Amino acid sequence: MTLLPSRVEDPLQRHLETVRRLHAEDLRSGHGRVALPKALARKYPNAAKDWVWQFVFPSTSLSVDRDDGVIRRFHLSPRTVQKAVKAAVRESGVTKRATCHTFRHSFATHLLQNGCSSSGKSARP
Repeated sequence: MTLLPSRVEDPLQRHLETVRRLHAEDLRSGHGRVALPKALARKYPNAAKDWVWQFVFPSTSLSVDRDDGVIRRFHLSPRTVQKAVKAAVRESGVTKRATCHTFRHSFATHLLQNGCSSSGKSARP
């Protein structure tokens, strides 16, 4: 679970529709299966191609899995996200250094400033 501002709900739904179409294309081309833990893959042999197991933010390209040689689509790489954040910060005109970790740290700081304890329970009575 995560917090989700209501203003990103519609864009996220549109994104997921796009990802679902991409997954359908991958399945038609003989791909579209994610790597699952071995026990889960044995117990549910078709789960790897089910929509519920697909990445929310998939890579734009297919790659060969180093573990089993299967061509599949992985998640977006952390480096890709870092580059996008760097470009967005630059375009915004913010002059301070800001990274993905900056957002994580700022979010946690704001939670604490607003009364949320590190245990996830409200610090306010």
